[in-house]
Amino acid sequence: MDAIRRSARTSRLDRVRSETIMDKMGRRKTIVEELESAQLKWYEHVRRMDNTRLPQKLLNWLLQKREENRGRPRTNWMESVKKAMSSRDLRDGDWNERNQWRLGIAQHQRTF
Repeated sequence: MDAIRRSARTSRLDRVRSETIMDKMGRRKTIVEELESAQLKWYEHVRRMDNTRLPQKLLNWLLQKREENRGRPRTNWMESVKKAMSSRDLRDGDWNERNQWRLGIAQHQRTF
């Protein structure tokens, strides 16, 4: 949002809402929402592949656990995909219906 705010030539001191700036710049989705939809598109692409393909094998591969560091555990890519799927009401196996999956990717309901 900082880059969009700078390109609109407003600062946080101007106290202009982010939604107003997004409308002014013609943006409909935030960068996080665009990244989530790109992740879900790639996830659909890989899931429809044959199980012998390398990306499909890497998607199912789990890394060996190392020593636990202090603090919150790091989130992996698959956890973020599952979170994006649950926020859009998508389930495993929905990627077989391409049109339904694409509609599910496009919708994102904000919760405050």
